[in-house]
Amino acid sequence: MLLLRSVLNRLLGMIVVMALVATIVFVIVRVTPGDPAAVMLGPDATAADIAALRSRLGLDGSIPEQFWRYIVGVVQGDFGQSIFLNEPVTAALAQRAEPTFFLTVFSLLIATVIALPVGILSAYRRGSLFDQAATTIAMFAASVPSFWLGLLFIQLFAVRLGWFDTSGYGGPGASFGDRIAHLVLPALALGLVSSALITRFTRASMLDVLNDDYVRTARSKGMSEWRVVLKHALKNALIPILTVIGLTAALLISGAVVTETVFGLPGVGSLVVSAVLRRDYPVIQGALLVIAGLYVLVNFVIDMLYILIDPRVRY
Repeated sequence: MLLLRSVLNRLLGMIVVMALVATIVFVIVRVTPGDPAAVMLGPDATAADIAALRSRLGLDGSIPEQFWRYIVGVVQGDFGQSIFLNEPVTAALAQRAEPTFFLTVFSLLIATVIALPVGILSAYRRGSLFDQAATTIAMFAASVPSFWLGLLFIQLFAVRLGWFDTSGYGGPGASFGDRIAHLVLPALALGLVSSALITRFTRASMLDVLNDDYVRTARSKGMSEWRVVLKHALKNALIPILTVIGLTAALLISGAVVTETVFGLPGVGSLVVSAVLRRDYPVIQGALLVIAGLYVLVNFVIDMLYILIDPRVRY
C-alpha cells in the first residue's frame, strides 16, 4: 500500500509539473512583444496574411478560449501545425527523434562507462596519484564546452584522419550502421564532458560509505576487497550516483541542441534551432513540452529505481 501510494504521488506530481510547463509555454507566446502572428510572418506580411495566421493558430479568440483549445490539443497529443514545414508538429518531432534519441543514449553510455570505474577507483585510492589525476581531468572536462570539443574532434578525426564524416546522418538509403557511425564523434563529445560530473559524484558518494561500519564488518569476515567495494559499498552509494546519472540524461537531451547543430545532425535539437531562427512558435512550443516531459519521465524512473535499490525508500 505504501509503495502504491508513493507511485501515485509521483505520478500526480508529474501531471502537475507538466500542467505548469504547458501553461508557461502558452504564456510565453502570448507575452511576445507585438502580435505573435505578425512576429512569426515578419515585416513583409500583409494584413490578410496576419489575419489568416491568427485564425489558423486560434489567436482570434479570447485568452480563456485559446488556453482551453491549447490544453485540449496538448492532452490529445496535438501540438499544432508547423508554419514553415507545413506539417503537424508531432510528425516533425517524430521524424527527427531518432538521431537525438541514439545520441543521448550513446552519450550517456559513454559517460557512465568512463565515470563509474574511474570514480570508484579514485575513491578507493584516495590521495593517490591516480586520484589526483582523475580529479584534475574531471574538473578540466567539466569546464570544456561540448561544442568546442566537437569541433576539435571534427578537425582531428574527420578532416585530418578521415575516419568519420564531418557532418550529417547518412543519406536517405543509409544503413543503420552508417547512421550510427555518424554519431560516434558527437556522442564522444557529449559523453566525455558529461562523464566529469558523474565521476566526481561517484567518488564523493563512495568516500561517504567506504569507512562505514558495515564495510569494515564485511572486510573482517574475509571477503575479497573488490567484493566489499562493489557489492556492499557501491550498492549503498548508488542513490546519489543514480540521481546525477538521471540529471545527466536530462541535460544531454537539451545539450544536444548545440551539438546537433555543430555536427549537422537532423535531430530535435537542430529542429529547435531552426524554429527559433524562423520564429516557428508551434514547433518551439511542442519541442519544449516534449523535452520537459522527458525530464519529468527521467526523474520518475530514477525515483522508481530508488525503491528497487534501497528498501528504506519505500517507507
